[in-house]
Amino acid sequence: MVETYKNSDVTQIQLNASSSLTPFSGSFHPDITVRSPGLYIWTSPGHRILDWTPGQMSYLIGHGHPEVVEVIKKHAESLDHLFSTMITSPVISLATRLTSLTPGLDKAFFLSTGGESNEAAIRLAKFYTGKFEIVGGALGAQYQTGRKGYGPNMPGSFALPALSTLRKHCSKRGMLIIHDEAQTALGRGGDMFAYQHDNDGFVPNIITLSKTLGNGIPLSAVLVGDKISNKVVDDGFFLYSTHLNDPLPAAVGDKVLQIVLRDNLASRARFLDPRYACIGDVRGRDVMAGVEIVLDRDKKTPGIELGNRIDRREDGGVGALGETGDAAGLFGGVEVCAPLITSEEADVRDGLEVLERAFKETGGIMLVY
Repeated sequence: MVETYKNSDVTQIQLNASSSLTPFSGSFHPDITVRSPGLYIWTSPGHRILDWTPGQMSYLIGHGHPEVVEVIKKHAESLDHLFSTMITSPVISLATRLTSLTPGLDKAFFLSTGGESNEAAIRLAKFYTGKFEIVGGALGAQYQTGRKGYGPNMPGSFALPALSTLRKHCSKRGMLIIHDEAQTALGRGGDMFAYQHDNDGFVPNIITLSKTLGNGIPLSAVLVGDKISNKVVDDGFFLYSTHLNDPLPAAVGDKVLQIVLRDNLASRARFLDPRYACIGDVRGRDVMAGVEIVLDRDKKTPGIELGNRIDRREDGGVGALGETGDAAGLFGGVEVCAPLITSEEADVRDGLEVLERAFKETGGIMLVY
C-alpha cells in the first residue's frame, strides 16, 4: 500500500490548518489523518480508528475498495468529464440499474452533492406544481435540521411512520413528496431504500440520493416518475450544473450499486442488527444508529461534556459522528454510529467493545445496559 503522507510534517500541517482553513463546524480533529484503508483510518500518532462515521456518512463499502479504485483509474484516463448533454455509457448504465430498483420512479439525472440534488428536486417540484411552499428538512434544502441562527424557518415538520397516508393527503392538496435518501440508501438500513421499510406500497414522488451512491466520490441523483418528468420537460424545465451527468462519478456509482446487489449487502446489514445492543438510548435501524448520551434518562438532558470524556477514553479506537469537541454540541450529545455494510461481525463486535470499555472507564457515568 502506498503511504503518500507517511512522512508529513504534522506540526506544520496543524499550523497551516489554523491559519488557512475556516473551522466550518467547530474545532478540527486534533490528529492529522494520513491514510484510510478499508474499514480503518490511521492518524499521524499511529492511532488506528475503526471508521464509524464513515467519512461524512458516505462510505458504504469501505475506503479504497479495489473495484472502485480500478473504475476511477480507468475513467480518469479515458472518460472523466464532459458537457452535460453528452451521453455516455456509465451514465446510462447507472440510470438503468438504479431505476430498476425503484418501480414508479423511472427517470434519473446525476449531480455532485446532496445539497445540489435536493435543490434540483425542489426546483423541479416547484416547476411541476406551480407552488412554492416547502414543509420538511430544508433551508432551500435545510429548513428543519436542528440548527440555530439561520431562521426564520418553515414551521410544521413532522416525521410520521404512515407514509402511505401522508402520500394520500399530499396528493389531495397537489403536493409532492421528496424523499432524501442521502445517508440511508443502498442498504444501510437493511432495505435498499429507507422508504421501503414500511412495506406498504409507499413510493415518493421524487427521491434524492447522494453520499452512499458514490462511496466517497461526489455523486448524487434525482429520481422521478415518467408523469412528472414528461410534464416538466414539455413545459420547458431547464437545469444545468457543471458536473451534471459526469461519466467518472457515474461509473463509480454504477460499480458501487453492482457490488451492493452482487454481494447482497442490504441483507447483511439487516442480519447484523439484532445481534448487538449499543449503550444507552439508541435510535436507528440495522447498521445505522444514534447513541444518545444523557445526564438524566428521564429528562434526557444531553450529556455533551460526558460524551467528550467518553470519547477521550476511546483513545481513537472508534470514530463516530458528533462525538468530539464542538461537534458534539451540534449533535446534542448523540453519537452517530454507521459501520460499513461490508463489516464482518467481528469488526462490529470490536467496535462495540471499544465503546463499552470507554463507557465503563469514564468516571461518574451511568450504568451500562
